Amino acid sequence: MSDTCAELPKKTFASAVKAATLGAMALLAGCMNAPIYEGPSGQERVIEPVATGQTIGGGQVHVALLLPYSGQMQGSASVASTFENAARMALADFQGADIKLLVKDTQGTQAGAEFAAQAAIAEGAELIIGPVYSQAVRGASMVARRSNVPIIGFSSDTNVAAPGTYLLSFLPESDVNRIVSFAHEQERSSYAALLPNNSYGAVVEAAFRQAVGRVGGRIVTIERYAPGNAEDIRARVNNLSSIVSQVDSLYIPEGGGVPPFVMQVLTEKGASTGAVKLLGSGLWNTSDMMKTPVMAGSWFPAPDNSNYDRFAGRYQQAYGVAPPRNASLAYDATILAAGLVRSAGMDRFSQRVLTNADGFLGIDGVFRFQPNGRNERGLAIYEINGRGDAKVASPAPRTFSKHF
Repeated sequence: MSDTCAELPKKTFASAVKAATLGAMALLAGCMNAPIYEGPSGQERVIEPVATGQTIGGGQVHVALLLPYSGQMQGSASVASTFENAARMALADFQGADIKLLVKDTQGTQAGAEFAAQAAIAEGAELIIGPVYSQAVRGASMVARRSNVPIIGFSSDTNVAAPGTYLLSFLPESDVNRIVSFAHEQERSSYAALLPNNSYGAVVEAAFRQAVGRVGGRIVTIERYAPGNAEDIRARVNNLSSIVSQVDSLYIPEGGGVPPFVMQVLTEKGASTGAVKLLGSGLWNTSDMMKTPVMAGSWFPAPDNSNYDRFAGRYQQAYGVAPPRNASLAYDATILAAGLVRSAGMDRFSQRVLTNADGFLGIDGVFRFQPNGRNERGLAIYEINGRGDAKVASPAPRTFSKHF
């Protein structure tokens, strides 16, 4: 095995995948690209934090797993259970993993995460996996930074990313960069966008402007609508209808019923959309979107889905329920921790190793952490056929030498 940092992580994942494949099924899988598990803004409910004493694995290197078992947000307990299950699968698959997971309850709050991180570090945790919610990541980071313990968190709020606090979640920037890059490769150069007028829309807009500028494209207009307000969306689309003939690409990142509704309104207005390619985000990666005829021919980015069914099948066989797509985050984080312990020695969780330029290969494909705590992911481009499926228009890169 090579001594170079750039080669160690990929070989670590390759070894883990090979071992698990020989034992049962393949480990790699895809996952939807979407903002996930973010709580509402505003005042937190103050709860006396509790840390669990549960551990998983019997290795010598202690790694914390911080999850919202008793969180007040809807679905918190389910999220915690799912992520714990995925971590257990990872340790079972990684033969001889020399880590012990110290499981702690963050209660989904900043105060709870501070307490949980403090307890885990006192017990010797060298790395923290989690938390899930942005406020909990913020709380854990405050404690971990003082002890120089890195975090691999699951929040999609880039405001909590920082040196030493790395987000493994699916970030809007990766979506935007990939879809704009592909559109440019297909000789698309003039863009309009319809964005939700909220924090997600603001992040997407900033990334969209940068991505289009990077490829030398032109943004003709950007319309912003009140999320969930059909009449406001209709009004914004009415504005678009008069200029849509001036663009060759229309970017609508929100999923659900928004893109089909937009196409319906444009059709009602008699807008000339024949030459316009509809561009989306990983939020489109749903069965409902795939089978909507009006979406046929549209493009969206997402991780390579070819292996996800194998992972989901193994999870369902083990736990009796199908996992949510993002269960792979906890799996990949745990495999990464175990792999770095095996391959990188005492340097295992250093910034140099965690931010190596070649990145890592996980269930959701290739990814790498940036020094600022954000991540980049290798995504595929899919084209919807409107009959319940989507074909790969451009495969996900296996390295960072392309599309980045």
